[in-house]
Amino acid sequence: MTHQQRFVISRRRTGFGDCLWSLASAWQYSKRTGRTLVIDWRGSCYLSDPFTNAFSVFFEPLDNISGVPVICDDKINQLCFPGPFFPHWWNRPAIDGVYRSDDQIFHERDELRRLLVTSRDIQANTIVCDACLMWGCDQEAERNIFQSITPRQEIRRRIDDVYHRAFEGHDVIGIHVRHGNGEDTMGHRPYWTDPRVAMEQVCAAVERAKALHHTRPTRLFLCTDSPSVADHLSAVYSELFSIPKRFRANDAGPLHTADLGVEGGFAALVEMYLLAYCHTVIRFPSTSAFSRYASLVVPQVIEFSLDDPSHLILAERSSAEHAPDARSLAGPHERRPAKPAF
Repeated sequence: MTHQQRFVISRRRTGFGDCLWSLASAWQYSKRTGRTLVIDWRGSCYLSDPFTNAFSVFFEPLDNISGVPVICDDKINQLCFPGPFFPHWWNRPAIDGVYRSDDQIFHERDELRRLLVTSRDIQANTIVCDACLMWGCDQEAERNIFQSITPRQEIRRRIDDVYHRAFEGHDVIGIHVRHGNGEDTMGHRPYWTDPRVAMEQVCAAVERAKALHHTRPTRLFLCTDSPSVADHLSAVYSELFSIPKRFRANDAGPLHTADLGVEGGFAALVEMYLLAYCHTVIRFPSTSAFSRYASLVVPQVIEFSLDDPSHLILAERSSAEHAPDARSLAGPHERRPAKPAF
């Protein structure tokens, strides 16, 4: 490592939606300012080992993203990054930097968002992005991340399998319901003020999606973190399917937890990528980062107004101009037809 090198560290331990959207923000700023991007997902909620970089567990190794040098493996455990740092809090001695309050994290988030949405460079040699940076980049940066990274082979195999068994020959309506299952969902709370009304709103969105123009039979694909939501919707819609995965008990907390092991992370990525191959995606709540990528690429998206969750918003792309590139899931020696082979 030379003194001339400068870095942006994308440091996240949360669910994949947050991790990848924040990564896109960090990548875009790295690109604009000529810095090396460091993907530091140590301490991930999906793993019990605090020193394992979760990116290398779930994604294939890479050394650059669209011309930006990348460090994304466990060698970050041996690296020392040069100061000065931004945000300023990171310049304190290590012994003083063990604990960051929520107020400090939110303050850093706001500082970083103001910086990243500009093209302005700063003197700090290392920028530490250890906060949720949703909305910190443009949509092309988000798409570029998904087109540049490749899930591990076992994840790709599972996506292929589900696609062949359940997607082929159908217009699949993807339903993402982020419940929280007892977790503090913060910005999602307004959607769940009345759980009974919330489920009525989801069902109304499903009926709206089914009434849209379709050239093939429809099926419903459910992604949720709540066993009660899965049970309710399965009882209402016989054509609904989901991938096999472990749930936690009702109100026991979210699925992004080390209690479920690596398998929990595999299941999450299978669902995230399959949502992007649906014909229509329903996002409840619309603020969830998990279904963000799908919302950028599928032909039709149904969302719910935060001011009035009973109000449905339909966004359409006439030709799915940003449909996901099937090659983004292919290994270096694999080839796929124009349509995804899963």
